[in-house]
Amino acid sequence: MRVRFAPSPTGALHIGGARTALYNWLLAHSRARSDGGERGTFVLRIEDTDRERSTAENVEQILDALRWLGLDWDEGPIFQSAAAERHREVLEQLLASGHAYHSNAAKADVDAYKLSHGAERGFRGVAEACGAVRLRVPDDGETAFDDVIRGEIRHPHASMDDPVIARADGSVLYNFAVAIDDLDAGITHVVRGEDHISNTPKQLLVFEALGVSPPRYAHLPLLHGLDGKKLSKRHGAASVQELRDAGYLPEAVVNYVALLGAGFAADEEFFTLGELAERFRLERVSKNPAIFDERKLRHLNGQHLRALGLEELTARLEAYTGHSGLEGAVAISSEKIQTLADFWPLAGFVFDGPAEDSAAFAKVIDRDGGRDRLRAARGALAAVDPFTAGEVEAALRGLVERLGCKPGAIYQPIRVAVAGTTVSPGIFETVALLGRDRTLALIDRALARE
Repeated sequence: MRVRFAPSPTGALHIGGARTALYNWLLAHSRARSDGGERGTFVLRIEDTDRERSTAENVEQILDALRWLGLDWDEGPIFQSAAAERHREVLEQLLASGHAYHSNAAKADVDAYKLSHGAERGFRGVAEACGAVRLRVPDDGETAFDDVIRGEIRHPHASMDDPVIARADGSVLYNFAVAIDDLDAGITHVVRGEDHISNTPKQLLVFEALGVSPPRYAHLPLLHGLDGKKLSKRHGAASVQELRDAGYLPEAVVNYVALLGAGFAADEEFFTLGELAERFRLERVSKNPAIFDERKLRHLNGQHLRALGLEELTARLEAYTGHSGLEGAVAISSEKIQTLADFWPLAGFVFDGPAEDSAAFAKVIDRDGGRDRLRAARGALAAVDPFTAGEVEAALRGLVERLGCKPGAIYQPIRVAVAGTTVSPGIFETVALLGRDRTLALIDRALARE
């Protein structure tokens, strides 16, 4: 089995493209993982024929995204532009065999043809001495293929235009180049988005004209947002790099994206890349659009964060934030964060000092006796020895009981005093991490505030 991922380097790798790459990678690895069979080959091809938009920077963005996701390739990257001479060679072969012809027919000529032959009739041109190159489509019959996901798909020849496969200057177009590239690479399975279904018959006709067997095709459903529309920037993060910048883990992104239509059991959710390869079956992929829900990704990402363990999570957070010495704050924050980006807003005060949230101060400390309760909490904390989370908890719970108030009436003034906001890691653990001297100093600072 030989599969390929063939992005155009015209921008960042979209989440939908990442899923296509992932499914190809899983397909290549699935048999070896599940039954010990020979592993397939995953080929990376860069379709860079759009010379204006296909930049080295865009190519690197794609490679960077694939590396971050852990999707290594066996061959490539192969650049489509490097096969230009091979494309011209096959083009001449088809012209010589009569399967293709030169034509100067423009859109107006095609429209006129359909006006006289019927709007549903495919355009048929007349061979000329020069001009663009069109592939001949038989008048009768149909081009059909058995899509692994969607079943049999048929395209009657009578309704298909003779497709242009090369410009007048000899540069070939997408459907021709792709077919030749897949042929030369020995691709056995083409797994791509359903937006390519209309391209498939044109590529199959190229294979037929050359007298060679085509690959198997499987067209994935597109990803939609919660509103049922095609996933785009308006739904939030649209590219792999944007998800990385938003603090998601690559293993969580892979896990979640793999579940979007792959047909795994509803009660199964948490997988490693290797486990996904063991379970993946192309035949189980749904043909219905899959919904990308970032809330579900956040939930799954939180699970993956906590599965890392303290040492690894600390390393990831130190790399993400650019700060060192985070282990203590990570230890008391891990249960409350779902992305790496959640950490600093939650626990950054440990390093930067309290935030300046005047509204929180006015609501919690300057109202309903909050200042008096904070002063009482200071006295209780000053007597704690040793200054551990357990001893801090015992002292503060004892104060709650003595004052006959709700726990939040004591804990929130302390939280606002040390964190500057009403949100922080667990108050006992936070205070213990800050230590007695710093905690008391921060409370004194809050009490002195007018």
